[in-house]
Amino acid sequence: MNWPWKAKPPRGGPGARAEQPARAEQAERAETARRHAIEERWGGRTAAWADWLARSPAGVDLYLWWHKQNDLVPLVGEERYRERLAELLSRAAPRDLAAMGLGCSRRVDRACRTPEICGQDPEPRSDDRPYRRSGPVPGACSSFIDCYSSHEIRVRFSDDDRHSAVMLLLGGPDRARLWVDGVPVLEGEWLDNGGHWLDGRFYVIRIGGPDDHPEQGYTSIGQWLYDIVSLLVYDAESRIPHVLVPGPTENWRDPVVDVRDGTVRVYVDEGAQAASTPDREFPVLAM
Repeated sequence: MNWPWKAKPPRGGPGARAEQPARAEQAERAETARRHAIEERWGGRTAAWADWLARSPAGVDLYLWWHKQNDLVPLVGEERYRERLAELLSRAAPRDLAAMGLGCSRRVDRACRTPEICGQDPEPRSDDRPYRRSGPVPGACSSFIDCYSSHEIRVRFSDDDRHSAVMLLLGGPDRARLWVDGVPVLEGEWLDNGGHWLDGRFYVIRIGGPDDHPEQGYTSIGQWLYDIVSLLVYDAESRIPHVLVPGPTENWRDPVVDVRDGTVRVYVDEGAQAASTPDREFPVLAM
């Protein structure tokens, strides 16, 4: 009997092998068309980050909120725009900020020029310890700076990327705002123009010192705070802010903080740190 259909070739036979190059070519054409459409709509720099943005939980939201600022501010207002911007920055990964177009620790004055490297997954150190990244490097840099907008964004990640500190300087120490892991910290305080992570857990930043300190005075032109500063040591694990204010005999013009033997220690300067003579100390809270 002659059946009205033909038998299918066995799987893996010549017919199937012939289809594989055609399918690969079709997929390649579709990907090229997708990238061309992205580049045409968003530009070549954004197209270079398309693969990362497609799988980033927060990257696209942040990208759109940042690049649609001129449309959104009249709609939601300047204050709401900044609050939402801080929320999105606090959820972002380093590669989200690179794709957004902020300057990085390698070049603060321009966006990332090596997405083919920085867009890759970060590589662990050979000894399995985290390290601070400065590009071009897989995973992108560990800190980012906005040199051009009125927000004056500063973002610093801890060495293992588990914590982030987001600052909007907004033109002056009395207007600056700080969020650590998305939590607002010390609203209304004078803040320095940047801080640093200590021991992967503590965010350290200088804040306005006491007005009644006997050595208090104005810094030279171009500096941010008064002569004598206070310190914020924010414990990101416990979410506890430690605000340390110098006493009359503690002249904290250039204070240094470290962690030794389970204790956070504050020194008047690097010389005191080298001599191991802290002005102030408190124990690290076990987690």
